[in-house]
Parts: sequence; C-alpha cells; structure tokens
Amino acid sequence: MNQIPGTTGRKLRLGVLGAGMIAIVQPGFLPGMRQIADKVEVAAITSRTRSRAEGVAAEFDIPAVYDDLTTMLAEADLDAVLNLTPIDAHYETNMQILEAGKHLVSEKPFAQTMREANDICELARSKGLLVVVAPADMLRNEWVEARRLVRSGALGKIAFARVQSSHAGPAAMSWPADPTWFYQAGSGPLLDMGAYGLTRVTGVLGPAKRVSAMSGITVPVRRARGGPFDGLEIPVTEADNNVLLLDFGDATFATVDATFNVVGTRAPEMEIYGLEGSLVVNRPDTMPLPGQLSLELYRIDAAAGLSGWVTPRTIGRSRLVDRIATLQRAVLVEHLVECLASGEQPLVGADHARHVLEIMNAAKVAAQEGRTVSLETTF
Repeated sequence: MNQIPGTTGRKLRLGVLGAGMIAIVQPGFLPGMRQIADKVEVAAITSRTRSRAEGVAAEFDIPAVYDDLTTMLAEADLDAVLNLTPIDAHYETNMQILEAGKHLVSEKPFAQTMREANDICELARSKGLLVVVAPADMLRNEWVEARRLVRSGALGKIAFARVQSSHAGPAAMSWPADPTWFYQAGSGPLLDMGAYGLTRVTGVLGPAKRVSAMSGITVPVRRARGGPFDGLEIPVTEADNNVLLLDFGDATFATVDATFNVVGTRAPEMEIYGLEGSLVVNRPDTMPLPGQLSLELYRIDAAAGLSGWVTPRTIGRSRLVDRIATLQRAVLVEHLVECLASGEQPLVGADHARHVLEIMNAAKVAAQEGRTVSLETTF
C-alpha cells in the first residue's frame, strides 16, 4: 500500500496550475512553499504562457514544466494540484484535477455557480479526495478562538455582528499588473473581498439562512493610482460597492461590506454583540493600543461581579498564527498535508466555500430584485 502523503518520510508531490502574481509574490504561495520543503515537493508547473512558467520554475526550483494541465496530469507523478487560474477557469480546471484523482487546493471562489460548486463537492466525495479552498482565515488562531468563544456561550445570545474586510481596490494600490479585470463583469469586490468577510462570519456564527443586499457602481470610470499602470482609465462594469445583511435565524444578524471604496480604516475586522458580552477581532495592522491583542472580549457576569474587557488568555502567538505569518497562502497546502496525515476533513473545505459562494450569488439577486433571498446550503 502506498504511504499517505504527509506521513513520515513521504512528501506530498504538488503540481501548480498558474504562474501569475498570486503564485510568486511574498504573500502568495511559492515563497512560503520553501518553508515546508520537508513536507511538500513542488514537482511540476504549467501556465497559459510556457515562458512564464519556465521563468517561475527556474526561480523556485520546480523541476518540470508542462504546456497544459492535461499533459501535467497525465505525465507528472502528483498527489495534489494547486489551482491559481483566473476565477472563470476555476470550475473546469478543478473538475479536471479531481477527475484525475488528485487532491485540490483552489483559490477563491472555487466555482461561479451553485451547479458548479455542487459538481465539485460531489466529485470530491465520490473519489475520496480532499479539497482546500482559500481564504485561509479560519485557520488563524484568533478566528478559531472567536468561534470557540461564541459557540461556548461566552457572549450569551448573539444579536448581531459587523464585518469589515474591504480595501480601496487594486486601482488604488499601485497594483503591479493591469487592475482592469477586477472592475469587469464576472469579477468585482463581492467575489474578491466578500469571500473574506463571509468566510469569517459564517465560520464563527455558522451557516446563514437568508441574505439581502444593496449594490451599485460608485463611479463609471476608475483611474489607477501608482504602479506601472498609473493613470489608466478603467471602465467599471461590475458593482464595486456592496453591503450585505445576513440573517442567521433566531434574530441573529450581520452586516458585511464588499467594496473597493475603503481607502483607510481603523475598524475591527469583526465585532460581535451578545446579551452577555461583546467580542472584537482587531485588524492585525492597526492595533490601537500598545500590547493590545488581536482578540478582545467584554463580559457581563453578575454572579462573578464582572463587567468589563477581559483578555482571553488562550490568545497569543500560537503555532497557527506563526505558521500563517511565515507561510502566507502556502499554509493552505500545509493544511492539506496535515489533513491527509490525520484523516480529518479540512477546516477550510469545499462545503464551507460552497455556502459562501451561495451567499455571494444570492446577494446579487437580492440587490437586483430588492428582496431577501433564502439560502439552502450548509456546512
């Protein structure tokens, strides 16, 4: 019997599909892969442009370059594939990877429609394959702890939450590549930024039951600021300003923004309000007080004579926090290795990603038709 990838002496053999920016930048995948070379061998790469793939292979010591995914799957000895293609290619390529019997790590969103998401989930289950989907937020210690505190009743009955996960958009960020695509139909901040906030709030509070939304195009033309495309005028054909209202049932609500209009903020990433306490997840880069931790808890406990802010002693520099800071997106590949070794399902798996996708798609309908849309999936 073949040894399971991730167990002692057996590295996971990984193929990479896509050689663009998300593969090579420091917060991307390949720089962090060097830190887990004892667990993962990046064995092959393919991209739409072979010369691009060859350059990335030379930089990151990847031994084999292929002209296309079909050839890589047929000829390379792989356990898993990392899919870094554009959004509109995710479904077809993810299905092809799973059909070939390979485990999958996919960038977000892993599909565009619910039919596509269902196909991926069903195929993975039928073949006994694991699917790990970005973003990696719910692997971070502060989000694991936030979920534990909420579900243990530390805040009492949850009333509502506020989630902030947006930024000013690539056109405002000296983006190193042409940022036009982010503002075109089929892309936009709902799919790009909304995935983060929606993954976090559903990861902590559980599946949502209904969604309503307001969406619009802030201005018809954006102008790139800084970077090699400074001054480029970008027609905006996808809503670049979205606010969602989620209903989790039992009068528990949450607001989530998904916009390219946050030029600066000191807002926490999430605030959760319950009848017996409040929980704040601060932004890592804007801690307002010296020594402040990423998570703060306000508790009311009449029996204990307690009313005030409490520092959760379980929060600190845990392995997960350190690993994500070191590995960046490569932590998703490490998580796949760990799940294969332990036999556990991924914490950032396909069913959760499917629920987030359903919310995003339902929010578009809700905004266009001015109504609340019920949700069907869970995780």
